[in-house]
Amino acid sequence: MIIAPSVLTADLADLAKSCQQAIDSGLDWLHLDVMDGNFVPNLTFGPPVIRSLRNALGPEPYFDAHLMISNAEQCFQDYIDAGCNHLSVHVEAATHLHRLVTAIRAAGAGVGVVLNPGTPVDAALEVLSELDLVLVMSVNPGFGGQSFIPAVEQKIRKLKVAIDEQVAAGGRTVQIQVDGGVKAHNIGMLQDWGVGNCVVGSGLFNDKASIQENLNIIQTALQQ
Repeated sequence: MIIAPSVLTADLADLAKSCQQAIDSGLDWLHLDVMDGNFVPNLTFGPPVIRSLRNALGPEPYFDAHLMISNAEQCFQDYIDAGCNHLSVHVEAATHLHRLVTAIRAAGAGVGVVLNPGTPVDAALEVLSELDLVLVMSVNPGFGGQSFIPAVEQKIRKLKVAIDEQVAAGGRTVQIQVDGGVKAHNIGMLQDWGVGNCVVGSGLFNDKASIQENLNIIQTALQQ
């Protein structure tokens, strides 16, 4: 299981330090929640902050950018140039989804698509052969700290079947990532459903314990 810390719930006043603590705990993915105040109601950060974070942390961390923006087709290159290794784009925001995902791959980044809770999984299946990852939102995007929506189970299970069939036919392996309300008490369940990559925010970054302590709890839950 890949654990991707959501930096949205980190200390944004000292973002590089919080991210470095996650890296020092053995986590090599960082999940960057990019919000434009248009596609989603919140507003976070863009390429300048990502570039500064890359400069502070060096080349090793894997920058996994979740673009909750309405103009990814026009500006995805800016995020790659800023240091992102992977871009996930919303099927709900893309006018020409196939063109967008192939353009991101051609530009040298990994590529995924994102499904909101109310979006059918078939929207991702149309471009599954072009993807590295499908991000299933288990909350409505825009804010951290929301509760997990259990109804995503059937979407995840259907997606896992389609990926397995694609791999069996000699096609690309695609990760299933889940974002929203992932904690120690439900991450084992997600693993059982076929999820191999979880975005964890407040389950890692909180005032109750250190990142390392919270990570140990999560890893213990995965082994049970």
